[in-house]
Amino acid sequence: MPETETLVKTSCYHCGDECLTTAYQMDQKQFCCQGCQRVYSILSGAGLCSYYNYNDHPGTTRTRTDKRFDYLSDPAILAELLDYTDERLSIITLYIPQIHCSSCLWLLEQLNRFNPAIHYSRVDFLKKQLVVRYDPRAVSLQQLVELLNDIGYEPQISLQDVIKKQNKAGKDNLVQRIAVAGFCFGNVMLLSFPEYFGLSGYERAFSHFFGYLNILFSLPVVFFSGREYFVSAWHNLKNKILNIDFPLALGIAVLFIRTVAEILTHSGAGFADTLCGLVFFLLIGKFVQRKTYYHISFERDYRSFFPVAVQVILDGKEKPLPLSDLVTGHRMVIRHNEIIPADAILLKGQALIDFSFVTGEAVPVNKTLGEIIYAGGRQTGEAIEMEVIKPVSQSYLTQLWNNEAFTRKQDNRIKTFNERVSKYFTIVLISIAVGTLLAWLPFSFRLGINAFTAVLIVACPCALALSTPFTMSAALSIFDRNLFYLKNTAVVEQMARINTLVMDKTGTITTGSSKRIELGGKLTGEQRQLIYSACVNSIHPLSRMICQYFGDLEKLPVLNYKEVAGKGITANINGHQLRIGSGDLIFGYFTETKLMTRVYLMIDGVYLGYFGFYHEYREGMKQIAELAPAYPLYLLSGDRDHERSELIRYFHDDRHLCFEQSPQQKLNYIETLQQQGRQVMMLGDGLNDSGALKQSDLGIAVTDNVNNFSPGSDAILDGRSFHKLPAFLRFSKDTVRIIHLSFVISLTYNLVGLSYAVTGNLSPLVAAVLMPLSTVTIISFTTLATHFAAKRRKLI
Repeated sequence: MPETETLVKTSCYHCGDECLTTAYQMDQKQFCCQGCQRVYSILSGAGLCSYYNYNDHPGTTRTRTDKRFDYLSDPAILAELLDYTDERLSIITLYIPQIHCSSCLWLLEQLNRFNPAIHYSRVDFLKKQLVVRYDPRAVSLQQLVELLNDIGYEPQISLQDVIKKQNKAGKDNLVQRIAVAGFCFGNVMLLSFPEYFGLSGYERAFSHFFGYLNILFSLPVVFFSGREYFVSAWHNLKNKILNIDFPLALGIAVLFIRTVAEILTHSGAGFADTLCGLVFFLLIGKFVQRKTYYHISFERDYRSFFPVAVQVILDGKEKPLPLSDLVTGHRMVIRHNEIIPADAILLKGQALIDFSFVTGEAVPVNKTLGEIIYAGGRQTGEAIEMEVIKPVSQSYLTQLWNNEAFTRKQDNRIKTFNERVSKYFTIVLISIAVGTLLAWLPFSFRLGINAFTAVLIVACPCALALSTPFTMSAALSIFDRNLFYLKNTAVVEQMARINTLVMDKTGTITTGSSKRIELGGKLTGEQRQLIYSACVNSIHPLSRMICQYFGDLEKLPVLNYKEVAGKGITANINGHQLRIGSGDLIFGYFTETKLMTRVYLMIDGVYLGYFGFYHEYREGMKQIAELAPAYPLYLLSGDRDHERSELIRYFHDDRHLCFEQSPQQKLNYIETLQQQGRQVMMLGDGLNDSGALKQSDLGIAVTDNVNNFSPGSDAILDGRSFHKLPAFLRFSKDTVRIIHLSFVISLTYNLVGLSYAVTGNLSPLVAAVLMPLSTVTIISFTTLATHFAAKRRKLI
């Protein structure tokens, strides 16, 4: 008798595809192709085989022919793709469509273990986006992409904004799953009509046939449309997490198993209609949620997000231009301490760029004429002129604003209600469902199953979980509309906790311009031009006012420009040494002045006089003063106390007025207030106050249409909306109250639904309809209530 070969179907250890050959084996594991075997060998060599512990067969198949990436060695293409590069560091953002599970996230954030030249890799799971920082001296972009390709995550590289294009196209097949569920639901309902209206003896012969058809229609609903719930529940259970998808998956499984059992045993008609309706309405609810999130994301990503402008040269004159209007070819002027908002070529001036906001390194880098300077750098010397070579990216500035380097050492953000109870909610829900089932089983198996499934469906915490993000997002859009730009939704809750206000003076509670300027001394035309040429490099409010006083003069070349925080400017111009600033900078000691702020002038060691400024306080200071005693007000100023008598009427307590404060002293003062248990909001101009803004519980940078972007702040307030600060504080408290009320509504729904579901009288189909309706109700309530509160506070 001839020998027979028994073929055993084997799955690839890496990707899960069927192995058609036994040629690829390693460590007693079978692979479908050489590519998958190579990926496993790389992971094994790097000690990363725990990658396979997160999911079964998490990789993607590697049978396709590897592409060549030689074009990534072209310097012109590198310049287009890289977010930032210098001799020691390059940063790139890559779109990787293969990202699909927790294994992907874990593996892609371990790239440094493959190659130590890769310093950092971070995944944005929702955008399927990977940010990588690496040393270009040790690994090239081509080698990096080839490594990603080798482990099964080939980037999709385009010189266009592929991220937005992919997001617009959609990241999954939700619409198709809704269509399949809807089609099957409709057909199952038609086939179930005889059951609804009763069957005659003759018609009952078709009931078994209709039942089998219902099972067939249920299969794509469960295993295609509802598959995501099972996958999510399983992955989270493996990670010892109980999320809201678990009770949903359990309910779907119970309905399907019961339907199949009843139809095959001819003991009943099953619940195919309920099952298909449940999945259909769940997916409809998810679609509504996604559309709302997309609308919120659209508002944040594609509008003029920051209330900042950049000075551009048009028709030979400097004019402010919103960042959203900045395009390739514009010639922009960047002054001391300003952020470069777009990649540009240096055309004029000495560039000393601080890239700490991008790279984390605070050592300024010298740039030469004609060199490309990347967005996110901060100029720390004289004013420079640059030509834009890439349009400004608001999403990049948003990423910069949320850089991990500027997160606080201690996160003081309040924990929301759903964060505190979510881990217990599912346990309580399952306990109630199982208890209901056990209570009914001795009396009626059918009623027990009905009650069990109804409890799982009606008590879904979707509405509860959505109340906070939707309320906060609606609030965020209200703040945006009023020129108050917050980093994220968590800042709204933080603002509601604030009980103490601390303010800087110059440029914060005073306007950036003054009609009452006094020149104490006489200046020649040459001296005026020298002083103008020095001050035009600064964005300090007093420097801008001096330039406005002189008008448009010709700017002379500046050497050795230096701006000392809180003191003033030193520079060499046409062989003259200039010192412009406080008495401490000019004379070596503070000088007494009354009723005005003085900026002293010295050229070549000769004292020439001073500029005196009679400050004009911003509109709204009277309303802010009325916030006391609920919000004690403090002033931290680097100026002398000549305006104490004017300021006491706003701050009430003389002990709350602190003058001659250095940036470090401001930071220390806020820390002292925090040690007293106060929740401190700091308002500054983002220049000398960066440390204090970061130390405070809520830091707000006040700006007057200049590129005064401060990554260390939590929010940016346009000076035109300064008078609305009391309304903002009250509205933040209204927002938290709306969240609490939406919790009450959601919990009331759950309690009423549960009390009815445990009796066994609530149909699972009715529960499935009510659940997405409750979600839509919560979304509508939070949006309408937030807008009503905003209207009440006169913010819309």
